[in-house]
Amino acid sequence: MARIGIIGSAGRMGAALAEAIAAAGDVVSGGVDKGDDLAALVAASDVLVDFSAPAALEGNLDAAIAAGVPIVVGTTGLEERHHFLCDNAAESIAVLQTGNTSLGVTLLAHLVREAASRLGEDWDIEITETHHRMKVDAPSGTALLLGEAAAKGRGIDLASSSARGRDGITGARKAGDIGFASLRGGSVAGDHTVYFLGDDERLSLTHLAENRRIFAKGAVRAAQWLIGKPAGRYTMPEVLGL
Repeated sequence: MARIGIIGSAGRMGAALAEAIAAAGDVVSGGVDKGDDLAALVAASDVLVDFSAPAALEGNLDAAIAAGVPIVVGTTGLEERHHFLCDNAAESIAVLQTGNTSLGVTLLAHLVREAASRLGEDWDIEITETHHRMKVDAPSGTALLLGEAAAKGRGIDLASSSARGRDGITGARKAGDIGFASLRGGSVAGDHTVYFLGDDERLSLTHLAENRRIFAKGAVRAAQWLIGKPAGRYTMPEVLGL
């Protein structure tokens, strides 16, 4: 029975995580938010799950390192500096950071990478994502995760091959670009589609999230898997054995 600590417990994901942990037969060792006693939570936990905010990540990682406790980071909206912090923490503890903890999305990313590696560069790649009106970052962490999968399949760098926010007279599509489009509205938990568009044919790979419980269930499975792992940077595909 694992003792799982929740960072960001007052948010919508925090409540979903508490339910998923109980359903899995594990124990919520506690939950913290801004201003709460993080050190006490870490000391009482076998593993941490962080769905808080990018600004809190450095402190959360420092606390996990100090106690030698592994951590699953599901916070989205991370920048390059945050990934550097995760890399640094992974020298001391087990860190699993992902833009999406859904098991279905994890498999989707695997399929996207496979498709991108097998279809020629004359197949254009476009990614669309739809989320609820309250989401603050775009493209979503999941869209970027899928973009990275496509880029790895093509053997290219996503940062230099992304096309975002087209507006006005943009000119013809640049060959090799991976395009992103973000839609916001309603209460959508998260819809993602990766399009492979060739001449005279199209392939689309889609994942539809009906409830954020899927992210909580995946995060709990990742947390269970991470316990006892040596220091290092881990990924959701490893949880599924991909």
